[in-house]
Amino acid sequence: MIDNKNKVAVIFGVRNDSSIAYDIAVKLHQSGCKIALSYVDDTKINVLHLLTELNIPETLAMHVDVRDEEQITAFMQHIYKELGSIDYVLHGVAFGNQQVMCYSIPGSDTPAPSYLNIPFEDFMDSFNISAYSLLRIARVAEPFLADNASILTLTYNASQRVFPGYAGMSINKAALENIVLYLASHFRAKKIRVNALSAGLVMTTSAGGINGVRKLRKLGKVTAPLGNIDAGDAGNAALYYFSDLSKKVTGNIHFVDGGFNIMGVAIDE
Repeated sequence: MIDNKNKVAVIFGVRNDSSIAYDIAVKLHQSGCKIALSYVDDTKINVLHLLTELNIPETLAMHVDVRDEEQITAFMQHIYKELGSIDYVLHGVAFGNQQVMCYSIPGSDTPAPSYLNIPFEDFMDSFNISAYSLLRIARVAEPFLADNASILTLTYNASQRVFPGYAGMSINKAALENIVLYLASHFRAKKIRVNALSAGLVMTTSAGGINGVRKLRKLGKVTAPLGNIDAGDAGNAALYYFSDLSKKVTGNIHFVDGGFNIMGVAIDE
């Protein structure tokens, strides 16, 4: 059992109890870690409910728009004052609207937007939230981080392969993974680790916005040597990075996808 007693984790991106960030938060708490959660307007109720379930005071949650450096700073300062140096940071935030994800509204006769026509302003907002926010959070967090701290983000294999239903978000994930590499190098003097979990497709609320998500799950079932994963599988892997077991691991893109990433075609058994 991993012992995170007296460790402090700040978690961005819990949406509801189906999200990967939620599972990671619960596992961190179970390992003895003190956790603090950010929320936005449409996730506030779920985040505060989680804290109540875990008997954690609501004072350890705060509204944070990851596009706003002042809000991130206020959150980090508050948690540092309440709990001390921060050992772990989870970046589990992503967003892309219909124009970025290039999907059609169910029941609508309007065709899906074209990848070639992704609006620049919509894409840059998506990039700001989904990728650049990791750099922003790391910059703000640096003075509040403990020695040998660990920063972890969540990515997806569409960064390296074509999943038409992921469209513009794939660009964000590719950029996010590159940011991980450069942050890992940047933080070498402080021995701060920066890694990414590339999870297989989990049926979260966010995944529901991917065009053809159920077909992708069926594809994963027959293609991945170990089949599809669930949020708990990703949470288990995250706990490795949020522990001393990974103290010499940084700049890693860690696949937790049942082996889907190694396959070229599905194999009939």
